[in-house]
Amino acid sequence: MPGYDYKFLEKLRRKFLCPLCSKAIREPVQVSTCGHRFCDTCLQEFLSEGVFKCPEDQLPLDYAKIYPDRDLETQVMSLTIRCIHSEEGCRWSGQLKQLQTHLNICAFNVIPCPNRCSTKLIRRDLPEHMQHDCPKRKVRCEFCGTDFTGEAYEEHQGCCPQESVYCENKCGARMMRRVLSQHSLVECPKRTQPCPYCNKEFVFDTIQSHQYQCPRYPTPCPNQCGVSSIAREDLSSHIKESCSSALVLCPFKDSGCKHRSPKITMSRHLEENMRSHLSMMSSLVSRQRQEILELRKQVEELSVSSEGVLIWKISDYSRKVQEAKVRGNYESFSPTFYTHKYGYRLQVSAFLNGNGSGEGNYLSVYIRVLPGEYDNLLEWPFSYRVTFSLLDQSDPSLSKPQHVTETFNPDPNWKNFQKPTCSRNSLDESTLGFGYPKFISNEDIRKRNYLRDNAIFLRASVEIPQKIIV
Repeated sequence: MPGYDYKFLEKLRRKFLCPLCSKAIREPVQVSTCGHRFCDTCLQEFLSEGVFKCPEDQLPLDYAKIYPDRDLETQVMSLTIRCIHSEEGCRWSGQLKQLQTHLNICAFNVIPCPNRCSTKLIRRDLPEHMQHDCPKRKVRCEFCGTDFTGEAYEEHQGCCPQESVYCENKCGARMMRRVLSQHSLVECPKRTQPCPYCNKEFVFDTIQSHQYQCPRYPTPCPNQCGVSSIAREDLSSHIKESCSSALVLCPFKDSGCKHRSPKITMSRHLEENMRSHLSMMSSLVSRQRQEILELRKQVEELSVSSEGVLIWKISDYSRKVQEAKVRGNYESFSPTFYTHKYGYRLQVSAFLNGNGSGEGNYLSVYIRVLPGEYDNLLEWPFSYRVTFSLLDQSDPSLSKPQHVTETFNPDPNWKNFQKPTCSRNSLDESTLGFGYPKFISNEDIRKRNYLRDNAIFLRASVEIPQKIIV
């Protein structure tokens, strides 16, 4: 191996350095023909490459002329060095020949564990390792007195039957581990135990209070019907559905019958009062019919617009036009709407094949005043501006819509704008509203997107001054 790579206290003289490895010469040999000295290992490696010349002067070498230099080796071994563990903290220094002796006691030298546990560590850590960490160390259990290796002791810890431990259920009791299982199963007040009725797990010292509210705890029927054991959670359904002694109301209670009796006698009551029950049911049906009519009326009122604007979609337009042509002078009616909250009730009608002077070629539109809920609070005759529009359904992002619009102010002398009577309703075709028989020709309807997806939209609006809006 190459020369010594140690920390020498003094700078090495040239004669102590191997020319091949530049380190303190190890096992020096001398070439007698030229006097040059080398590490034995360094020279052997050099010559193994097939070059038999002195590395210093290139003169031929003869193996027979190479000898160990004992004197130089003695001088090298007498040189003063620092410990090879000086950087780890060892402060020893001494002659090179004393290094091995020092390493045998150096606190920083790495040595194998004497217990042959395969661990290597610095000598000063050995006592700690031997006492606490070595798996081959000898350890005696403080509870049962058994001797173990360190490795076996780690497995024994937490399992020793003689060790004193606290109950795992946290009841506060302390005992040897060997009796812990018996305590947890039989003696511990904090052990879990299933309820014999619902099978749920409870702490032993609370199971008694649980049974006062356990849903499966058996209880007798309070009506003393003869059933002695009913699960607490089933008691209500038993009384309601099965108990023959339970008091029940007559099935016709919603019709007005006030009778109440045990369930077992109810059938007799029904047989004896069949006629009176039928009379009660008839009265109930009459009341319900009236309530339905009133509710329907309220729903209709809620669905009616009360903002003075109606947008009426007439779908399936082509079929309805054909129907109007076949039926002749056929009028379609819009949903009703109010001019404002608590205002006039209006309705728009349309002749899809025209009416009067527009019959056969035009769309005719009219508006009429219908009886409303608040007519007695309003001023008559109706006199507010009305505007009809056929809405252009073209895409506003592509072109500006061109609605067809007509506006009129009602004639206060015309009978249709007087206060309506109850005899006038939305289906009265004999009373034609005011409007335009030639609102738009059937030909013009198809020129733009007034008709789209086989539907048109008619808009009617009424201009009501703000001061009359309640």
